Formats: sequence, C-alpha cells, structure tokens
Amino acid sequence: MQLGLIGLGKMGGNMRERIRRAGHTVVGYDRNPEVSDVSGLAELVEKLEAPRTIWVMVPAGAATQSVVDELGGLLEAGDVVVDGGNSRWTDDEQHAKELATKGIGFVDAGVSGGVWGLENGYALMVGGDKEYVERLQPIFEALKPEGPYGYVHAGKVGAGHFSKMVHNGIEYAMMQAYAEGWELLEKVDSVDNVREVYRSWQDGTVIRSWLLDLAVNALDSDEHLDKLKGFAQDSGEGRWTVEAAVDHAVPLPAITASLFARFASRQDDSPQMKMIAALRNQFGGHAVESK
Repeated sequence: MQLGLIGLGKMGGNMRERIRRAGHTVVGYDRNPEVSDVSGLAELVEKLEAPRTIWVMVPAGAATQSVVDELGGLLEAGDVVVDGGNSRWTDDEQHAKELATKGIGFVDAGVSGGVWGLENGYALMVGGDKEYVERLQPIFEALKPEGPYGYVHAGKVGAGHFSKMVHNGIEYAMMQAYAEGWELLEKVDSVDNVREVYRSWQDGTVIRSWLLDLAVNALDSDEHLDKLKGFAQDSGEGRWTVEAAVDHAVPLPAITASLFARFASRQDDSPQMKMIAALRNQFGGHAVESK
C-alpha cells in the first residue's frame, strides 16, 4: 500500500520506518529537508497513485489546520486524510466537514507509543467512517503491536482523539501517583534505597506497569533526580479531559488534581515533578529542564 506521511519528527519518522518494514511504500514530507523525501506537499501528492492516503503527524491546532487546508486544495474526491497527531476531537469534526465538501475522506487516529513505537508498535485509537477505516487497515496492522491488542475502531469521527485524550488523562494521574509515592519514600529516614524499592515493584505487584519500568530507567540514570528541575509541562490533553468532564458532569478528581499539580510545578521546584518530567522524557522524549 502507498502512504503519504507529513511530519517526520520523533514519532512520525519512526512510524515511516515501521510501515516500510512491513512492506508498504511511504513518501514522507517534513520541513527539515534532511529527512524529507519530497520538497513539498504538492510533490508528495503527485508521487502517490489515486485514491491517495495522507497521514498527518504535526502539532495540534494551527499547524494541523494549515496542512489540512493545503491538502484540501491538492487532493481529489476519493482520497483520505488521517490526522494522527494530538488534535482536539472537535477539530476533527470540523476537518471532516471541510474535506467532505470535496469528496475527501477523513479519519482521526490517536497514537500512543512515543519514542519506543518503532520496535514495540503503536497503540491506535481510530475514529471515522467504516469505509475509510477498512481501507487503512493494512497501515494500522503495520503500526500496531503484534498480537490481538493495541488497535480499536472507537467510533465516528473524533472518537479516536477523544479516546486518546482520556488515555492521556489517565496517564497524568498514574504518573502523579508514582511521583507522590517516590517523594514520600525519599523523605523518610528509614528507607535508604528508594530506587531498589521501585525496582522490586516491577514484578509480582498490582501496581507494576510500563510507566513503573520507565521510572526505574530514569532512576538508574539519575538515582535521586538531582539533575532535573521540578517542572513538568502539560501537552493539552489533560486540560481537554478535564474540560470534557465538566461538560458532561463526570467527576474526575484524580486526573484533575494531577493536572493542577503540574500547574503548581511552575511556581516552585517540586520534587514530584522531577519524576513526572523524567517519565515524560522516558516515554515520549519530551524535553526536561536541567538544573
């Protein structure tokens, strides 16, 4: 299968490689000419046979809107655009309507896997019409982890990114719990090997998880996280999750508290946020602030 892929950053570049390893043809475009296969979107579209499939992996908001607008002027009826970034689900609904007026399909795909996805695969949460989702199945199969899990057609347009948003909200709360426990263990005099306590939880306990494994990785690199500032950025999905909870009158005390804790980290050097920052760097390659 042929695929156009726009955005070859930390995730997009690895996704291109994983799809190629599965035997598909990928034509990639990025503003960085050193990693791009073509000089622009027009050339990318020209190199693909109709009906075309274009996967967009650029930052949410204005950047995604700009790409969708340009593709709307280049593609033809029967082509499909996939937004695999972290767009808000309400933007998906608008993009689908805009492209539908020209006969162009739209699918939203929440993608989780970070910098580890090339080898481990990406969890995919997909929204859109069944016709377009089924056409993209070979690409989804190439990207997902081996085995029965890691992919879902969650519903209509917007469902993929809404599901990914909730996933990231849960991620906020899980990381906050690991961070709070780590700070408490570091604080008491009786525990003098906090890193090994966390390592001991990696097998046989009910709180074992990949995030716990990544926490141990971070502590192996910097046992007391002394090199990090207690500051953790929020990427948007946490806010959107809380906003959606308010709109639907669904109580989310743990997720809301974890979001507010990140806001608090911008006011002082929070020990807990050192762990949050370290975890975000481990799974997503997100930048950290060093002392």
